[in-house]
Amino acid sequence: MLRAYLFLLFFIPLTLLTAVVTIISTLFDPTGAWYHRLCRLWSVTGVRFAGVRVEAEGQEHVPSDTPVIFMSNHQAGFDILALYIASPQQFAWIAKDELFRIPLFGHSMARAGYIPLDRSHGRRALKSMEAAAGRIRGGTSVVIFPEGTRTTDGNLLPFKSGGFLLASRAGVPIVPVTINGSHRVNPCTRLALYPGTIRVVFGPPIATAGMKKKDAELMETVRNAIASNLEVPHDRAA
Repeated sequence: MLRAYLFLLFFIPLTLLTAVVTIISTLFDPTGAWYHRLCRLWSVTGVRFAGVRVEAEGQEHVPSDTPVIFMSNHQAGFDILALYIASPQQFAWIAKDELFRIPLFGHSMARAGYIPLDRSHGRRALKSMEAAAGRIRGGTSVVIFPEGTRTTDGNLLPFKSGGFLLASRAGVPIVPVTINGSHRVNPCTRLALYPGTIRVVFGPPIATAGMKKKDAELMETVRNAIASNLEVPHDRAA
């Protein structure tokens, strides 16, 4: 518990400082490359202070000549930091449009080229989906957590269809990503932080071109690819 409080006392000011610096960086670099480097530095600093190591495998599977959609399981908040550190390719986040209304934080995301997605029903959601697909086709790789939320026990939750609808519209490969260990480092069911190792595994890309918009086979293929590298979860003692 004490470790978690000390980490938050360090990490919250670090995050606010990073948000300010990253906004400034976009004034000089509209590509977002410096923004991404600064976020990676934020992540490296955060995990080191937490006593956490990040290891990456399968980076050779990530294409360097085309945008991709990274689809990852989601075990804890440290997944975000781990992905910044492990990914060999610059990426943006797909995020709820409400997050872009948060002062400073939302402005920082917008300046970096992160993509808002309107999850409301009807025409607004469809237009938002089409706009996001266009951004991806235009060269922006993105990260999506298809479970939609963090798991409480390390096991995979049911996948939501939104990310797969987006993938079929964008027509770019999906790179399945499996994160192991973040659930043990930072359990989402309680305020706790433990030293440990987070392992990020990138699988071979899965083609989406020509797939049907509601193809359940695509979802099952991605789920199996993520699950194939998932370690059997086990909790620490409370």
